[in-house]
Amino acid sequence: MYFDSHAHYDDESFDEDRDELLSGMPQKGVDFIINAAADMASCYKGIELADKYPFIYCSIGVHPHEVKDLEEKHIEELRTLVKRDKVVAIGEIGLDYYYDLSPRDDQRKWFKKQLELAKEFDLPVIIHSREASQETFDLVIESGVKEGVIHCFSGSKELAKEYVKRGFYIGIGGSLTFKNAKKTVEVVEEIPIQNILIETDCPYLTPIPFRGKRNDSSYLSYIAQKIAEIKGTDILTVSNITCQSAARLFRI
Repeated sequence: MYFDSHAHYDDESFDEDRDELLSGMPQKGVDFIINAAADMASCYKGIELADKYPFIYCSIGVHPHEVKDLEEKHIEELRTLVKRDKVVAIGEIGLDYYYDLSPRDDQRKWFKKQLELAKEFDLPVIIHSREASQETFDLVIESGVKEGVIHCFSGSKELAKEYVKRGFYIGIGGSLTFKNAKKTVEVVEEIPIQNILIETDCPYLTPIPFRGKRNDSSYLSYIAQKIAEIKGTDILTVSNITCQSAARLFRI
């Protein structure tokens, strides 16, 4: 039983075999998938996928890379889309000061507005944060949003504990299996397994031993196995607990 809490099956890398791949996921033990939006177009594509496959749900929102193109009318558009049956979160939203593909003032402005949208509709958030850990945390707490997952967490174990203390979940993906994953290993060691969600971020961040290939939800077991090793438990326990936690967060 696996729950992929963050995937991008609308990505063009799946165009040639998307239906074949997704149709086989239940047979591979993948019970649920959240297709996370990154821009306005992917919001609609995610909804289409959720409508087509019973085990897929989706989020809507605009990634910090793409907010440079946002206008107020798009927030109103999101306000309409949020009412669709299988929209279960606002995301992936946040701050990215590593690539800085959108001006930082724009990133802050639209992050705040999308957090307000989540609070208005009482939905959890899916947060992207890169090289902006403390500011992301401060804005999330300031917003009053009470639920969410910090996707592909790259902050310190101390910050992870602060999120957990406030009821948030920490998203752990394929990078946990990389040789240079010391920081992420420490986070997994320190926080309760009940506050960990597993994710692929597919087609990106494929776990060892498939790094370099296109990622998909069938590789979740490699992430779960690594967590099990760190926590001194078994893979079934990890898959069951993380699945239950994700279902609770996204109210599925």
